[in-house]
Amino acid sequence: MLVKTKAIVISSLKFQEKSLIVKCFTLSSGLKSYFVRDAFSSRKASQKIAYFQPFSILEIEAVHKNKGTLENFKEIKSAVPFQSIHTDIVKSTMVMFLSEMLHYSIQEEEKNEQLFLFLETALTWLDHHEEISNFHLILLLEITKYLGFYPDVSEIDLPHFEMIDGVFTHFSGVNTLSEHETSLLRKLLDLKFDNDQKIFHVLERQILLKILIDYYSFHLDGFKKPKSLEILKEVFS
Repeated sequence: MLVKTKAIVISSLKFQEKSLIVKCFTLSSGLKSYFVRDAFSSRKASQKIAYFQPFSILEIEAVHKNKGTLENFKEIKSAVPFQSIHTDIVKSTMVMFLSEMLHYSIQEEEKNEQLFLFLETALTWLDHHEEISNFHLILLLEITKYLGFYPDVSEIDLPHFEMIDGVFTHFSGVNTLSEHETSLLRKLLDLKFDNDQKIFHVLERQILLKILIDYYSFHLDGFKKPKSLEILKEVFS
């Protein structure tokens, strides 16, 4: 089936010497993996490979056989030509980490149009702003809405947050956050991208990042801690 759709690049893996396997989150069909033959061998190789940087947003025409095998592109062009996401060291590190988080989080080949549109809007915001210290934290928390495990905030004023059920509670236990950690999470739940980036200091961001990664681990089968986490910590230390 020939499909025209927008696609967000989640990851790309070199295959043998000349080719790529590219995982994309598509607007029309959810998660899809594509085989790009001779990506490194043509005269325009660098231009071709540039399409497949983490979180590039593409307009693609592709053949989808929908048999669980690798699909094939017919046409590719940039849908959102980013100005800074892949050239600014802080943004590119953040994007590398977030794309790896999504690589382990979006596991089903099913359409999720609202998640796609949210990611497209968020990445466009990131490209146009310089004060971005909390972007990755807000994004990871917001994504849980679309994956089905956003925290239940109906009793948000209670002193502890229980990670498995995703609820605020009176009681402290093995899988609950401390009062201090819960207070930080409560602040994060109120944040939008445009809010004051200085609301957290470096150590608090690190605590929140650990909370979010642990929260994903509790709720997603097969989730793995991103390898780029340590690089992200270095950039934001």
